[in-house]
Amino acid sequence: MAQGPLDGVRIVEFAGIGPGPFCGMLLSDLGADVIRIDRKGDGRPGRAADVMSRGRRSISLNLKDPADVETALKLIEKADGLIEGFRPGVMERNGLGPDVVLARNPKLVYGRMTGWGQTGALSHAAGHDLNYIAITGALHAMGDGDGRPRPPLNLVGDYGGGALYLAMGLLAGIVNVKNGGEGQVIDVAMSDGAASLATMFYGMKAMGLWTDDREANLLDGGAHFYDTYECSDGKWVSIGSIEPQFYALLLEKAGLTDPDFQAQMDRAKWPDLKQKIMAVFKTKTRDEWCEIMEGTDICFAPVLSMSEAPSHKHNVDRQTFVEIEGVVQPAPAPRFSATPGAIQGRPAGLGEHSGEILKDWGIQ
Repeated sequence: MAQGPLDGVRIVEFAGIGPGPFCGMLLSDLGADVIRIDRKGDGRPGRAADVMSRGRRSISLNLKDPADVETALKLIEKADGLIEGFRPGVMERNGLGPDVVLARNPKLVYGRMTGWGQTGALSHAAGHDLNYIAITGALHAMGDGDGRPRPPLNLVGDYGGGALYLAMGLLAGIVNVKNGGEGQVIDVAMSDGAASLATMFYGMKAMGLWTDDREANLLDGGAHFYDTYECSDGKWVSIGSIEPQFYALLLEKAGLTDPDFQAQMDRAKWPDLKQKIMAVFKTKTRDEWCEIMEGTDICFAPVLSMSEAPSHKHNVDRQTFVEIEGVVQPAPAPRFSATPGAIQGRPAGLGEHSGEILKDWGIQ
C-alpha cells in the first residue's frame, strides 16, 4: 500500500540516468505509483546500493518492437504523468512522442527533461551538468578568487535545475488537469533551471551588490563571516554570521577583539580579516569549536563528510538518514504531517515486476 500525499498518482518513467531516476524517486517517496520502463534484456537483480532506483516497480520492454511500444502506450493511457530524459527526437522515433501519446491520453502531463531543452542552438548537442550550468553564469561564480571555477558536484544542473524542476512541473501540470485543464508537454532544460536558481544573484548584481569576481561577494566566500575554516586537526567548520547580532556573537565566542572586525561590511577589509580569522580557527580542533559554537546563533556547523553526516545528533534526531538492507541513504523529504511519505520498496531488478504491473494497471 502506497504511503504519502501522492497516493493514487500514476507515473510512467522511461529508464535513464541521473536526474530522471532522481525525479522518479522523489515522486515515489511521496506516494506516487511510479512504473519504470527498462530496456528489455537479460536483466539484473536490484542492488540495494542503487538507492535512486528505490520505490519503483520495473517492466522490461523492447521499444523497437511494435507490440512492446503498444504495451507502453497502454500503460501511458492510464498514467497521470510521464518522465523521459532522452535527446530531442528519440521518443518520436520510438513512436512515443507527445503527439501520439496525448492523442491516446489527453490528460497526460508529458515531462521531457534534457540538459539544453527541446529547442535552441545547443538542443541536439551532448552535454553534462557542468556544461549546463556553465552557460547560466552560475558556474563562473563558484570557486577560488584567483583560480578556476569549481564544479559544485552535479547538484545545481542535474538535480536542482533538472529533477526538482521536473517534479514541480509534473505536479503543477497534474494539479491543472485535476482542476479541469488538459494534458500538456513540460520542456525541462537543466540550463533553464540552473538559471532560475540563480535569480537572486542576478537581482543582487542589478542592484550593485554582486560582482563577476569570484570570492569577492557576500555569499561566495569573499566575506570573512561567511566561509569555511580549517581547524587544528585538519577538519573544517562553516560560519554564516551575516546578521549583525550573529556576527557580534561570532566575535565574542571566537575571542576576536581586534577593532578592525567592527567594520563588518567594509569589503576592502575582508581579505585581511579573513587571514586573521583563519589563524584563530586553527588554534582549536573541530570538536572544540563545536563545543563553543554549535547550537548558538552564530550560524555555525561542522563540515561533515558523507561518512560522518548520518551520525550527527541533529540528523539522528530528525531521522534524516535511514538504513535499508545495510545501505545508509537519505530519507524522503519534505515532511508531511498528515500524509507522510515513505520509501515504497527496495530497488527493483530490471523487468522484475512486468507481469504484476500489467495486471495491476488493468492491461492483462
